[in-house]
Amino acid sequence: MTQPARLYRSVLYIPGSKERALEKALGLPADAIIFDLEDAVAPDEKAQARVILHAALHDDYGHKARIVRVNALDTPWGREDIAAFANHDRVDALLVPKVNSPADLEAVAALAPAKPLWAMMETAQAMLNAAAIAGHPALQGMVMGTNDLAKEIGSRFRPDRLPMQAGLGLCLLAAKAHGRIIIDGVFNAFKDEPGLLAECEQGRDMGFDGKTVIHPAQVQIANAAFAPSEAELDLARRQIEAYHAAVDAGQGVAVLDGKIVENLHVVMAQRIIAKAEAIAAMAD
Repeated sequence: MTQPARLYRSVLYIPGSKERALEKALGLPADAIIFDLEDAVAPDEKAQARVILHAALHDDYGHKARIVRVNALDTPWGREDIAAFANHDRVDALLVPKVNSPADLEAVAALAPAKPLWAMMETAQAMLNAAAIAGHPALQGMVMGTNDLAKEIGSRFRPDRLPMQAGLGLCLLAAKAHGRIIIDGVFNAFKDEPGLLAECEQGRDMGFDGKTVIHPAQVQIANAAFAPSEAELDLARRQIEAYHAAVDAGQGVAVLDGKIVENLHVVMAQRIIAKAEAIAAMAD
C-alpha cells in the first residue's frame, strides 16, 4: 500500500457541457476534476458536450488531475467518447461508469490502450467483484458511486452510512490490496457543511484517498479533512525521532506518550509527512 503520487483530497465533478463551469474550474483548488459526459449531460447535449470538453481541456488546469467520465459502451455515445479522449494529451485518465466486472474495463482498454482507467463502483455486482476489478492492469483508481448503489440495493440515507459500509469496505480493501487510488462517494446536501465534514472524516479514517464533491463550496472542506493536521504532523515527527533513537540504542521498538512505536508506525508517519510536503509544494 503506497501513497498516491499525486493528491486526490477533493475530486470535483464538472459537467462537460457547461462552458462557464469548465472555465470556473480552472481557478478552483480541487486536486482533481472529473469532467462528466455521463449523468450530468442530457442525451441531446452529448455530442456537443464532447466537442466543448475536447477544446476546454487544452486550457491550463494546473496541478489538477484531469479525468473524463465517458458514457458506457452499451449507450449510443460511449464509443465516440472514448475515441475523442483516448489520445487527448491533456487527459490523465478515463472514468468508466457502472463497472460490474473486469470485462467492462477490458472493453474500454481495447479502445484506449494508452490511457489509465478509473472505475465507477456503483452496483451490487461491482461490490462483489471489487477485488477482480481492482486487479485489472489498466486500472489506476476507483470512485464510489454511493447514490447509484443506494438506489440499487434499496438502502436509506443515514448519517453514519451504515448501509454503505459493506460496499465501501470491500472496495477499499480491494483498492489497497492492488495499490489503486480510491475516492469516496459524494455528499448530496452541499449546503450542509457539518454533514460534509463528518462524512469526509469518516471516509478519511476508513482509508479513502479523498472525496468526490459536487459543488465548488465543498472543495475546501474536503481538502482540509484529507490533509494532515498540525497535531498529526507533530506526532509523526516525534514517532520517527523516538524510533530512530531506540534503534540507535539497540532496541527494536520505542515508547512515546505511553504507546509502542514500531517500524510500521514510522512508515505511516512518513506517509503523513510526505502528504503534507506535497500539499505545501502545491501552494508554492
